[in-house]
Amino acid sequence: MIVSKIKASSSNSINGLEEAELNDDESSILQDRLLPLIVGLLRTVKLPAVLRIYRDTLITEMKAAIKSTVAELLPVLLARPIESDVLSGERTVDSDVYMMHNVLGSGLSLASKLRNLSSESFVQLLIAIFKVVQAHLLRAAEVKRVIEWIMGNVDGCYAADTVAVGGQGSTTAAVAEESESQVISHGPYSLPRSASKVSLFQGRINESSSPSTSKNFLADVLRENTEAVFSACDAAHGRWAKLLGVRALLHPKLRLQEFLSIYNITQDFIATTEKIGGRLGYSIRGTLQSQSKAFVDFQHESRMAKIKAVLDQETWVSVDVPDEFQAILSSLSSSGVPTDSGHAKEVSFMPEAGSNQENEVGPAVHNADGNLNEHARSTSKTIVYGGVGYHMVNCGLILLKMLAEYVDISKCLPALSSEVVHRVAEILKLFNTRTCQLVLGAGAMQVSGLKSITSKHLALASQIISFIYAIIPEIRGVLFLKIPEARKVLLLSEMERVAQDYKVHRDEIHTKLVQIMRERLLANLRKLPQIVETWNVPEDNDLQPSQFAKHVTKEVAYLHRILSQILLEVDVQAIFRQVVQIFHSHISEAFSKLDVNSPQARNRLRYDVQHILGCIRKLPSDNSSKDGVPNYGLLDEFLAERFGPEEAQGQ
Repeated sequence: MIVSKIKASSSNSINGLEEAELNDDESSILQDRLLPLIVGLLRTVKLPAVLRIYRDTLITEMKAAIKSTVAELLPVLLARPIESDVLSGERTVDSDVYMMHNVLGSGLSLASKLRNLSSESFVQLLIAIFKVVQAHLLRAAEVKRVIEWIMGNVDGCYAADTVAVGGQGSTTAAVAEESESQVISHGPYSLPRSASKVSLFQGRINESSSPSTSKNFLADVLRENTEAVFSACDAAHGRWAKLLGVRALLHPKLRLQEFLSIYNITQDFIATTEKIGGRLGYSIRGTLQSQSKAFVDFQHESRMAKIKAVLDQETWVSVDVPDEFQAILSSLSSSGVPTDSGHAKEVSFMPEAGSNQENEVGPAVHNADGNLNEHARSTSKTIVYGGVGYHMVNCGLILLKMLAEYVDISKCLPALSSEVVHRVAEILKLFNTRTCQLVLGAGAMQVSGLKSITSKHLALASQIISFIYAIIPEIRGVLFLKIPEARKVLLLSEMERVAQDYKVHRDEIHTKLVQIMRERLLANLRKLPQIVETWNVPEDNDLQPSQFAKHVTKEVAYLHRILSQILLEVDVQAIFRQVVQIFHSHISEAFSKLDVNSPQARNRLRYDVQHILGCIRKLPSDNSSKDGVPNYGLLDEFLAERFGPEEAQGQ
């Protein structure tokens, strides 16, 4: 009936799993049929042997029912117009596919057809099998309960005596009369009982009977009765696991929601069959865990390869931030906040299978077909986190989206949350290391064709690293929601090391920016002696600063303009605090060594010092000022020493 209903359905989907149960009439008919049979088998001491036969029959019927369901529904599901998500490529045939080798031809043919089902159709097949298995197990469980009731309502002494006598060929037995109105209720059915414990067997106790033998017999009956349902449950679990095994190479490559449909129906199947059959499904749980781990591994490997490719193509140019990515960031910040329903608020950003994420973001965001993405029409210059705006490059946005996808996987597969944390740490390490190689190590000049690594490239790299460093605690907090306390300490240590690496990298970039300014200053200082030689010309009335002073101030002003447009104010101040100190120490030392004796040369020196100090005064720095003079230092002292305090105060 289940299969016929599904085959007749015009819809591609089966609407849920209806609660299957035997109604009262079915239970009553079953108990009426079983009662005289069980009594007769007890009288002849044949019940344990018959129950063993019954167990084998249940196993055979369970396998046949699943086989028949697959045979009848597979052609129907293959014919339905559902877009296939089957991935191309050579596939290995698992030996388990031969479990139903006589269905639809050879085992290979059946395996191929099962793999050619879309994930949606495969779920429909699993739902059908679920319903069929549930119906068989419910009936087997009902038989088990009836037998248990009969054995529980047999008077122990008379039962033992009757069994022993029956074993010697006695024919003395009778069924006790029913009570007038009293019944005993077990689940969905009711069985009659007398006011006192029912004695189904009456007769003289055989003095030669052995009590231990009787107890062993009753235990044997109950054991075989329970084992029959256990075995049927095991058979169902085994067949389901093999069906999953046929598609083992496909499932890791599915989109998250597609894999989750298979995962959830399997979890429901396990829970339902364990409840009915009383047997834990170790084999099927192992299969599901194995495929879940394979899914996480494949998704991680594909993202590792993709982010490396994106980084190698990165040109370190600032891009506008589509609103989609601000929404992703907001979803991460609110992932642990309960909603009205009591569940954590979740927003899924899993990409479709085969999508080229690196083409989904950038200055002009396009789809694979070249059309502008909808989300590209609404953008911002920065992405905002914690009230701070960060300038982004293409690879940074893609990493953010990937991190949200890892969070989705962790939420949907909580049993693998620890595995996901390791994978997140690994992709963060790769991003940090590769970014360092490409920008600080100038590798981008080889792989992405940059002619040089400029201060702007360094500043943008600093922004991306600073942004990821800022959101690591948020990512960590969300990922740790499902992780057992015992494992949190080790994982927390791993994530803290990753965060520390990002902080060190950011500081190294800032050090490199200071170093660039120092190198430019030293290059200009090497030209200073030649420039000073022109200062001793008697007719020189030029009141302009020298080319040295102009070049130095122009370059530092350019660096200030670039960094102030990109970096956070606190970072700009930290960088220029060091730049100001370098200017004061190097320039004052160089000027102190100059042989400046003529009035013209002294005037030119004073003009240069005043011009450079005027530039230094405007640079941002968190240095405390002396008497209200910003960025006061050695060059101020040099000016006061050479030309008097009045000149210095004039600055």
